[in-house]
Amino acid sequence: MSKGPSRRSFLRGAAAGTAFVAGAAKAGTPDPLITEVQPWASGLGDGVDATPYGLPIEYEADVIRRNVEWLTADTISSINFTPIHALDGTITPQGCAFERHHSGAIDLRKEDYRLMINGLVDRPLVFTYADLERFPRENHVYFCECAANTGMEWAGAQLNGAQFTHGMIHNMEYTGVPLRTILQEAGLAAAGDLSDKWVFVEGADASSNGRSIPMEKALDDVLVAFKANGEALRKEHGYPVRLVVPGWEGNMWVKWIRRIEVMDGPVESREETSKYTDTLADGTSRKWTWEMDAKSVVTSPSPQAPITHGKGPLVITGLAWSGRGAITRVDVSTDGGKNWQTARLAKPGEKMALTRFYLDIDWGGEEMFLQSRAMDETGYVQPTKAQLREVRGLNSIYHNNCIQTWWVRPSGEAENVEVS
Repeated sequence: MSKGPSRRSFLRGAAAGTAFVAGAAKAGTPDPLITEVQPWASGLGDGVDATPYGLPIEYEADVIRRNVEWLTADTISSINFTPIHALDGTITPQGCAFERHHSGAIDLRKEDYRLMINGLVDRPLVFTYADLERFPRENHVYFCECAANTGMEWAGAQLNGAQFTHGMIHNMEYTGVPLRTILQEAGLAAAGDLSDKWVFVEGADASSNGRSIPMEKALDDVLVAFKANGEALRKEHGYPVRLVVPGWEGNMWVKWIRRIEVMDGPVESREETSKYTDTLADGTSRKWTWEMDAKSVVTSPSPQAPITHGKGPLVITGLAWSGRGAITRVDVSTDGGKNWQTARLAKPGEKMALTRFYLDIDWGGEEMFLQSRAMDETGYVQPTKAQLREVRGLNSIYHNNCIQTWWVRPSGEAENVEVS
């Protein structure tokens, strides 16, 4: 592994008067932002009650979710994308977190909320929001990724920006009650042998978005969540209560959840037959591909986050994740996969959560073909698109976890290209 510039070399460069950041004022050149008193230092600022609910600063107004107008016929049943190119760390602010609707985001007061548990249970029950708050709760950080994330890239490079190729994902701290706790409250003796049982969950919106979940998963780590990042869920994220299904495709994270039925088998609804299944080259489709395999993407530099400071120290950064466990390593290539360097993880990977990686290099202004490759604790290595196509052909949409390439020009601008 070749190492990036050290802190000591940074300090030596600064002491010698070299340009640490392109455009920085040279020593001895008066900078009015330093030498003159500025307006913000000449008076009083806002009082503590100016914004009772804090808002993003106006100078970052471009950091917003975006949709692709031609992607769907109407925004009521559509998706928008997290601005992952403009964020750092791993926690996604709720206001930036992608959203997917099948019939629009609904208004549902928590006072009007009801959750029904029925089917093969000892005692069919109905819970209010206040009831759920009385159960022992847990906090977990998980990523939620739409199965169609990167789906438009199957046939080749399509969308020019990490926000649009990989932005159907967010990573938040969820607070809620384990689903197993609620099922145990209803009693599962009537279900008999649980090894072949399922739960069918549906939402309160018009689409209902019903999905079947194996009982094994339901009793493992699924949450009935009512908070995200410490506050109430946003309307578009299922307020007041949603399902959290760690590591599994986002369509199973049913929002505005209203009913959970214990059943002998899966319902095989629209969302798990004609949709959210993987079509192969011979026209057949494989189903029950719930888990999101290891994946990563360089978020900067990227088409929406070009290099603007010129040659010199450059921080390459991105995100990695796996629905099968924790990320253990991320490699970065600047030459389209010919050579790889192991990136630095901001902190050890966490199960079913985003991991931030960094590679600090000294960029000489040369052309780059940036790629990242993730590995998880199972030993799985993120594949190239060619490797995926060998198995699934060109007709797939969902579960595209291929290695992404950004072509970085000497100007610092970047473009989505395919090097597979």
